[in-house]
Amino acid sequence: MEKDSARQYEYLSENPDIKTLPIMLSLIIGAFFAILNETLLNIALTTLMDQFDITLPTVQWMATGFMLVMGIVIPVSALLIQWFTTRQLFLGTMIIFTLGTAIAASAPTFGILLTGRLIQAVGTGMLMPIMFNVFLLMYPPHKRGRIMGIVGLVIMFAPAIGPTLSGIIVEYLGWRFLFITVIPFSLFSIVFAYFFLVNVSEVTRPKIDILSILFSTVGFGATIYGFSSVGESEAGFLSPVVLVSLLLGISGIFLFAYRQLHLDEPIMDLRVFKYPMYRHAVIMFVIIIMAMFASEIILPIYMQGPLALSAATAGILLLPGSLLNGALSPFMGQLFDKVGPRPMMIPATLVLSGTMFMMSRLDTGSSVWMIVIGFLLLMVSVSAIMMPAQTNGLNQLPKRLYPHGTAVISTLQPMAGAIGVSVFISILNARQANYLSNAETPDDPATIDLAMVAGVELVYFTAFIFSIVAVVMALRVYRARPDDIADTKVE
Repeated sequence: MEKDSARQYEYLSENPDIKTLPIMLSLIIGAFFAILNETLLNIALTTLMDQFDITLPTVQWMATGFMLVMGIVIPVSALLIQWFTTRQLFLGTMIIFTLGTAIAASAPTFGILLTGRLIQAVGTGMLMPIMFNVFLLMYPPHKRGRIMGIVGLVIMFAPAIGPTLSGIIVEYLGWRFLFITVIPFSLFSIVFAYFFLVNVSEVTRPKIDILSILFSTVGFGATIYGFSSVGESEAGFLSPVVLVSLLLGISGIFLFAYRQLHLDEPIMDLRVFKYPMYRHAVIMFVIIIMAMFASEIILPIYMQGPLALSAATAGILLLPGSLLNGALSPFMGQLFDKVGPRPMMIPATLVLSGTMFMMSRLDTGSSVWMIVIGFLLLMVSVSAIMMPAQTNGLNQLPKRLYPHGTAVISTLQPMAGAIGVSVFISILNARQANYLSNAETPDDPATIDLAMVAGVELVYFTAFIFSIVAVVMALRVYRARPDDIADTKVE
């Protein structure tokens, strides 16, 4: 096993004078502010509507367009990682992100503001695959849990403080400072990386297949757009725009997948799915993302509806759970290195299932403490499942598949987010409409609250069913070790 690790991580042995800490700091600083930017604008959407005199469907493109561009860019990241050095790619990505931020900060019209936001998304979409790939190359499997735990802290802490920080900045400084505040930190990241970041990946420059890029762009872009557009029409999934987008997107993804499996040098090598623990990690990742969205999207609606809480109060009640999730990530990473995934994921999925079932019993008289505790339990279970599952799955891949494995998981994040939002909002709306259609006093505020509670209950019961699947999968997980990695097993 020691010899295998040495062969796989020859970068460290051949370059003993190169320190890994500055490289890690370079990547984490850039990733933190790029990920923070994802949620920084959520509170400001109403302000932007008033500022530019635009409608809600229009301003939603600040979020929808961001996910759309990420869905287009991320699948190509595996190719770019093999075409450029780590230093070139990171510096180029951060420069693009900073340029988009500067354009958005100085935007005189909404069109220019959206352009800057979409340019930001190009940089953000590339950063996560770069960071994951570099860490996989620098650290052997038995040390990755701790490193991925630190990454988890960044991934969870940045979006957790985003809405709170956004509210303060918008109220006291104005919406432009949401972008202006980020610029100095992104410039610092560029300068820091210029002096300390070195290359750790092998530049192989594989052949670029234009048809694959076209299928990828249409497939992932149209799918995310279709799911993101569900809430813009009363017809929901039956809306012509949604149906056409999803049909086009699914067709594009199918053609993209078919072509990747028949190319000698695929843009995104889907042979990563031949590794059982990687498949396991992907399924668990999607389930967890959807469970999180069930709470992060539905709970604020429930708290501001039947419980009549303010938006600020709702945000504060959810903040402890998000912060705890981020704080626990490094600890969970170290625990994974010591005990492996199974002792962590089995109890965590049981807690997740119990929490989802508890939340499916919410009503108009539920205590806010029940919500706070439920969300805390959810986020603790997420921290004990998501990073360990993801790290374990990536550990089973051979070195040549690292860029492809990280690209697949990164691509699934905006897709799972868009699907989670649309599915759970559709369940909520459908159950609420059905309840009101059978009510004697559908216009009564109390009846409307009861209808929303019925929808929330169904959403969480659906999430509970997904969580049972996660429990079953946790029982089947095993630790992927370096001696499990052998190309001959799958080729």
